[in-house]
Amino acid sequence: MMNSNFAAALAHLEQSGGRPEEFSVPFVEFLPITGAAVSTLGDVFGNETLSATDDRAARLDELQFDLGEGPCWDALRSARPVGTTFLRVEGRKRWPAFVGALEGEEVSSLFAFPLLVGALRIGAIDLYSREPMALNPDHEHRAAALAYVISRHVLRLALDEQAREESLQQPLSRRVVHQATGVVLAQLDLSPDDARLVIQGQAFATGRSMADVAEDVVAGRLRFTRRDDRIEVES
Repeated sequence: MMNSNFAAALAHLEQSGGRPEEFSVPFVEFLPITGAAVSTLGDVFGNETLSATDDRAARLDELQFDLGEGPCWDALRSARPVGTTFLRVEGRKRWPAFVGALEGEEVSSLFAFPLLVGALRIGAIDLYSREPMALNPDHEHRAAALAYVISRHVLRLALDEQAREESLQQPLSRRVVHQATGVVLAQLDLSPDDARLVIQGQAFATGRSMADVAEDVVAGRLRFTRRDDRIEVES
């Protein structure tokens, strides 16, 4: 169950956006973990740690970047949380190079939650503990809720940097994006802001303008659907 303190913190994060370097902080405030890191991964956004609560959390990210394996990569590829309570035992077969590189690091448990907006896979959040521990359903719910909000902030930052709004300068472009937002809103039962963000994310991921994606949505050539709590693209 979501307590009032967590609900208030989540609402504040959603409304304010916060500073990217502080995205990892709520995880250690509301989960029984030692540290956390938020990173982008993959070809679209590049490999970069945006926020880490401590040096060890940042090193765990860097090792996974360099080796190309680890919980954060698995979470990104599967679009699902990944983790292990006993990293050096359970993780050795799954991520042999990564676990082998952890010599001397005080890390017993490691979990990763994907950063997703629609079908766009942005990165992952790593959560580690010095002592063996497991995340219960409430912990998982909190981590997923924070990841949901942070995913959208990270995408908005990327979109701002890439100046993806240039196509909206023309009235016809604005009109078709507005129409497509309504279509996606109905398809996925989202708020208008989130429906628009799904369109932006698809444009960003495919290297197209937002207006082009919107035209495909309105024409029925592109459709978004929900499957197993994920948003997928059908064309």
